[in-house]
Amino acid sequence: LLVMPGGIDPHTHMEMPFMGTVASEDFFTGTAAALAGGTTAIMDFVIPEAGTSLLDAWKAWRAKAEKAAADYSFHVAITHWDDRVHRDMATLVNECGVNSFKHFMAYKNALMVDDNVLLHSIRRAGELGALCTIHAENGDAVAYLQAKLLEEGHTGPDAHPISRPAVVEGEAAQRVIALAGLLDAPVYIVHVSTQEAAHAIAAARMRGQRVYGEVLPQHLVLDESVYTSPDWLAAARHVMSPPFRPRHHQQALWAGLASGQLQTTATDHCCFRAGQKEKGRTSFTHIPNGTPGIEDRMSVLWHHGVMTGRLTPQEFVAVTSTNTARIFNIFPRKGCIAEGADADLVLWDGTGTRTISARTHHQSVDYNVYEGMTVTGVARRTISAGRLVWDDGDLRVTRGAGRYIARQRLPRHPRT
Repeated sequence: LLVMPGGIDPHTHMEMPFMGTVASEDFFTGTAAALAGGTTAIMDFVIPEAGTSLLDAWKAWRAKAEKAAADYSFHVAITHWDDRVHRDMATLVNECGVNSFKHFMAYKNALMVDDNVLLHSIRRAGELGALCTIHAENGDAVAYLQAKLLEEGHTGPDAHPISRPAVVEGEAAQRVIALAGLLDAPVYIVHVSTQEAAHAIAAARMRGQRVYGEVLPQHLVLDESVYTSPDWLAAARHVMSPPFRPRHHQQALWAGLASGQLQTTATDHCCFRAGQKEKGRTSFTHIPNGTPGIEDRMSVLWHHGVMTGRLTPQEFVAVTSTNTARIFNIFPRKGCIAEGADADLVLWDGTGTRTISARTHHQSVDYNVYEGMTVTGVARRTISAGRLVWDDGDLRVTRGAGRYIARQRLPRHPRT
């Protein structure tokens, strides 16, 4: 077996209140499923309601996460701007171990922030030694297209990708890169799904800007055909944002990972069961956005990346663990095998196979977007903080064993 650093998933949403419901995965079940797949640490998101205290929201998420079976850390979302946000950001960085702040450029009238908020927050984060992470979609354009589609009678899940075409991600990525460049601040763009955004990141990096890009395995292997199923629920289960794209975008994402222009892989793990997805039966705009995947990220990337020659085993370790640890300043505590590092290890069978299915996964959700996919690359054993927690099918997790990982402020320009 290959001995590797445990995977780090920098983008999860456990117990997230969203679109009138709450994600079905909690911090215990979600981190347990992660360990079964070889991921030993997650970074989740504190999402304060607009107008409320960032610090209070962080405390609430800390309480929810006390049940975690694996180590965890937090990004904190900026949902508005005022003097209290300015102060809370400093407290979070200096006293609470937070060094990254999330911004949604989409979800108008909910989580979306405008350019004024972005400018204030990016500047403040730069002063504090923190990194801004960005959901890059033009929320105004999405809202306009959603209204137009509904007016024309398009209410089903097939309208979801039409309302969020590649250009709205490309435009938003270019815009936030320009704003970050104006302020000479680094920026991290989450779930890059289009060649437009991938090319914008690569071009910025070639100019010397500190721009980082994250990719989801879902976007690497699934395409927009998932929305054409005659089964409404089957299509609705794939509704997430950004949506699945035409297949030609996948080539740019794989190339970005192989070249180092895109640095990390995550899952955006956000689970909603059938009854929750049904809330959007009469309008695609009410389908809770999100798909699962935390248990399968490592295997899917090994099978479609390493086994096809797109990635080397060393690049696999980089994009599943080491680069995230470096970017978010928890290296060498995590992301490597070295004396003094956390004993988060995976014993990996690079030739073993398994078939992914909701019937056998450990995720707290009633479907799997990779249903029926047979993958090569299996976590035979997972060791978390020195404890054997996954033994080739035997999950030995302990509720509350996960530790909160405080992250120190970043160097002026973090490097991978």
